[in-house]
Amino acid sequence: MSTRFPIILLTALAPLIWGSTYLVTTEFLPPDRPFTAALLRTLPAGLFLLLWKREWPQKHEIGKVFLLAVFNIGFFQAMLFVSAYRLPGGLAAILTSTQTLMVLLLIWLVGKSRPPKTAWISAILGVAGIVLLTYSPSAEFDPIGIVAALLGAASMAVGIFFSKHWRFSLSVLAFTGWQLLLGGLCLLPAALWLEPPLPALSAANIGGYVYLSLLGTVLAYVLFFHDLNKLPSAVVSALGLLSPITAFLLGWLFLGQSLNTLSLAGLVLALFSIFGVQRALHPPLKNKEST
Repeated sequence: MSTRFPIILLTALAPLIWGSTYLVTTEFLPPDRPFTAALLRTLPAGLFLLLWKREWPQKHEIGKVFLLAVFNIGFFQAMLFVSAYRLPGGLAAILTSTQTLMVLLLIWLVGKSRPPKTAWISAILGVAGIVLLTYSPSAEFDPIGIVAALLGAASMAVGIFFSKHWRFSLSVLAFTGWQLLLGGLCLLPAALWLEPPLPALSAANIGGYVYLSLLGTVLAYVLFFHDLNKLPSAVVSALGLLSPITAFLLGWLFLGQSLNTLSLAGLVLALFSIFGVQRALHPPLKNKEST
């Protein structure tokens, strides 16, 4: 068995957890407050991690940490919740599945390294698989939601690419905590100025926020950043396809969404895409070591 398999498996746990975001948002959170949801997910999580692991970035690292906080957390989370509130889960999943193609484009244009054709083909097959898995002809094409989903995918693609290529002295807990704290602070003005105050929260509301903050953010992001430097950025991005797969399966189990032949074909195609990108950019160790 490849020595990379445990690393891939551990990293894959993050998008598997993130796949529950849509279900929790639509079923447990108060409606029409995307920035508040993003804020309550990230800021407390960042404070928790930094109180646990009290480390400061070096002076020359501060700017880079802030930029990653914007791309990976602040802007991405804002766009994620805007699309989650305004789009059906399937359509949002299709749009965000383009993230791997965006990462490949960054590798080519910014990293000056042309990805192999098989990686492009596998990434395209991943989008096709998510279309088959989640698309509904009755989906409503909300323009703001569509733009938000695409911008969120682009933001995370940039964040993954530079998280991979920049080096930091921080431990993974502090690196994650600073991004969550700074990203949450970026969300604070939007939540305060653009959205009404929260109503009296039910037990379900509180449980939803706690779940998203502790499991969906602290645990998932620590797992995500833990082995990011050990995998190619496009491989990490391709693992993100596990998120819509999880969201679909949760919708099937708890929301009565249909599971048919096309859906199963899409699920298999998406899994094949993850494997294909991994094989294209991370060939067997006996042939080539990834840098």
